[in-house]
Amino acid sequence: MAKQYSPSAVERSWYAWWESSGYFGADSASTKPPFVIVLPPPNVTGALHIGHALTVAIEDAMIRWRRMSGYNALWVPGVDHAGIATQVVVEKKLMRERKLTRHDIGREKFVSEVLKWKDQYGGTILNQLRRLGASLDWSREAFTMDEQRSKAVTEAFVRLHKEGLIYRDYRLVNWDCTLRTAISDIEVDHIDLKEETMLKVPGYANPVQFGVLISFAYPLEEGLGEIVVATTRIETMLGDTAIAVHPEDERYKHLHGRYAVHPFNGRRLKIICDAELVDPTFGTGAVKITPAHDPNDFEVGKRHNLEFINIFTDDGKINSNGGAKFDGMPRFTARVAVIEALKEKGLYKDTKKNEMSLGVCSRTNDVVEPMIKPQWFVNCNHMAKAGLDAVRSKKIEIIPQQYEQDWYRWLENIRDWCVSRQLWWGHRVPAWYVTLEDDLDKNLGSANDRWIVARNESDANLEAQKKYAGKKLRLDQDPDVLDTWFSSGLFPLTVLARMVMMGMQLGGDVPFQKVYLHPMIRDAHGRKMSKSLGNVVDPLEVINGMSLDGLLKRLEEGNLDPNELNIARDGKKKDFPDGIAECGTDALRFALISYTSQSDRINLDIKRVVGYRQWCNKLWNAIRFAMGKLGDHYIPPATVDVSLMPPICKWILSVLSKAVGKTVSSLEAYKLSDATSAIYSWWQYQLCDVFIEAIKPYFFNDSQELESARAASRDTLWICLDTGLRLLHPFMPFVTEELWQRLPQPKDSCRKGSIMISQYPSLVEEWSNGRLENEMDIVLDAVNKIRSLKPPTDSNERRPAFALCRGQEIAATIQCYQSLIVYLSSISHLKILTENDETPADCATAVVNKDLSVYLQLQGALNADAEREKLKKKKDEIQKLQNALAQKMDASGYREKAPQSVQEEDMRKLTALLEQLEVISEAEKKLDAN
Repeated sequence: MAKQYSPSAVERSWYAWWESSGYFGADSASTKPPFVIVLPPPNVTGALHIGHALTVAIEDAMIRWRRMSGYNALWVPGVDHAGIATQVVVEKKLMRERKLTRHDIGREKFVSEVLKWKDQYGGTILNQLRRLGASLDWSREAFTMDEQRSKAVTEAFVRLHKEGLIYRDYRLVNWDCTLRTAISDIEVDHIDLKEETMLKVPGYANPVQFGVLISFAYPLEEGLGEIVVATTRIETMLGDTAIAVHPEDERYKHLHGRYAVHPFNGRRLKIICDAELVDPTFGTGAVKITPAHDPNDFEVGKRHNLEFINIFTDDGKINSNGGAKFDGMPRFTARVAVIEALKEKGLYKDTKKNEMSLGVCSRTNDVVEPMIKPQWFVNCNHMAKAGLDAVRSKKIEIIPQQYEQDWYRWLENIRDWCVSRQLWWGHRVPAWYVTLEDDLDKNLGSANDRWIVARNESDANLEAQKKYAGKKLRLDQDPDVLDTWFSSGLFPLTVLARMVMMGMQLGGDVPFQKVYLHPMIRDAHGRKMSKSLGNVVDPLEVINGMSLDGLLKRLEEGNLDPNELNIARDGKKKDFPDGIAECGTDALRFALISYTSQSDRINLDIKRVVGYRQWCNKLWNAIRFAMGKLGDHYIPPATVDVSLMPPICKWILSVLSKAVGKTVSSLEAYKLSDATSAIYSWWQYQLCDVFIEAIKPYFFNDSQELESARAASRDTLWICLDTGLRLLHPFMPFVTEELWQRLPQPKDSCRKGSIMISQYPSLVEEWSNGRLENEMDIVLDAVNKIRSLKPPTDSNERRPAFALCRGQEIAATIQCYQSLIVYLSSISHLKILTENDETPADCATAVVNKDLSVYLQLQGALNADAEREKLKKKKDEIQKLQNALAQKMDASGYREKAPQSVQEEDMRKLTALLEQLEVISEAEKKLDAN
């Protein structure tokens, strides 16, 4: 066995062995209770990030625990085609490597490029999942665009359309001018601007001004003067069709029903009254209305039957509706040109800073433009209600419960879902447009009632022939594709809410009964991870380790533009000046799960992962110690009689049983960080720090007198290691398999071939010994106090110590564990004193509890001033506790309202604190006398 733990050596071969042995598969014929998890399909756009690693660590821990606990556990893998994300990445790659856009090469060749990308990076993702130890049933692997999933998508669309839940309409959507597609609300990030801000926008060489409110005037007809309005998007005035005022605003009552005149095209703009939109106290109290490019104005336009004028092309240029002067200008170039034109006509008023929220596409960083487009929508009202009712009735349990409010917020405020995308990568919309021979307008989609939704073109043709019998017609399939989540939502048969809605609508029942939501991972400084900041952490960089040069080289191989690359480089140099040390999968998984108690975000510090990698070495050394003490011919017993064991063996089994109980109850409650805490504490502070150290004297020689204790220690050590490794396995699968395989097997045992299919530990009642645990708590507290009294210069010197016991019970306890205290404290001997004994001179002292104080004789090494300072500090701490408790007990209503048991416990605590103060006072007097 190697002297030191090496992550790469340990993790090299186990996964392939597990997979080839069939341990990941679920048996469809099994009578065991089922437990199923669907892996949220990661995007095929590239490598997994640290957020995926957290998801995998959590899900794999749950699936391994359930598998070991007797469940027919199934974890289904899949990869998402990620429509927008993948298209953006491939478009960037085309531009970077060949200076081409997708339009330059055409749809067919572009899709071919995406498939090449998928074949390259889809394999990368699957290999990374394996490196993370994910025990997925690979025989059920799926891709959201494979044949089976594609058929399901088509079927879902057809059925939902037949039920009236999918419809086509001209509505306002979020439009990305870079991608030239509609995007969903969840793909829009909102930037809060407090003042004038210059932002870089894709396609513009210079930054664009935002965070300002621009005022200008419209001239009124009939020589009535002018009316002043204000806007944050001055270019949209080219599409204005009205001006709204509040009906009760006295300033404008004389203008009701009158008209203003557009200065650039002569369009008449009616002055309308709208109490719902207009706040007469804001600005001038007059609001310009652009129904085709603003959500609020869109609703005003419908209420007042206004004209909807689209002024933008799909790529964000001003179209002919904007007037010849601005036709063809990019929208933010037109922003400047409109202001100049208004100034020329004397209509520009001023520009002021203005707090605002700016919507940008999360994929391209382009500013989202509200535009009216014909799209396919899903009516979400009925499905959202079903999703809400499922959580309220507990058919679906949200874990942790605090996220229920987010669930209600998502679904109570849901809008109809725009599911069509003007992309080339994704599932084609299964709808065909019918063009008749005698149609005057033969443009695709010009008539909204000509669409035929069908499973294939043949079915669509049959329906069209039936609907337009005797007429010559042509069918053209909608070139649009479906939102990625339309297919990903079917994977388990936002976005989780959409999975539930569609699962219930199409399957008739909830797709899953429990929904576990984990926090978002941020960097150590609390910043959201972003490729452009350079703070994104690749799990493989942590697992394998990487030098700073390697980290910087990977940045250069990415898709960042030169400016982003410089920022990212600086970020890497600041956060990882020495690179990232090799940590291994087990340490990364354990660290990530340990972080999950951090409310809604995880601030990941790689140093913590490194700490758990060092802890793996501690486990390694524990097994090495055991192998040396158990010997080559050791055979573990089938059963053990705890009653015949030394106290230290009884104690470690008792706290092991408690740790098992805490771990299992935490897993059942999905409190995974509590489970890792219980396991870590037992291994580190009880097994390694105490038990292994405590039994070492039994093996100093072959004394027959200690043979019984030696034998019991061997058996107990084997039980602890076997149980402890199985307890830890779901969180650290590789190192536990490696170490468990090295443990001796009981004679004639039917031990499983792998730890991952062995039985998960359960609480053993006969091991539990509360009295012994209380005694050991006192003993270990005494040991720690004695250690704390040692001068820093003491390296190996063993000094005498004394235990002042106030009462027979505590004296009996200290006497029982006297030799253990001596060994663990590294002292020469321990003398037990009673209250009648004189305390020794030249001693440092510490209070263990009200019944026990310890003294360490320093003889010449005692620093009286330092000891006085130490006693004063302890005295201040106790007095602070005493004052707080006394204040609580003296509070009004305490004696009348506090339960008697609470009052009695408080009095006990107060008495103990006063007794400890008395002991400290005596120690201070002793120091002064010396």
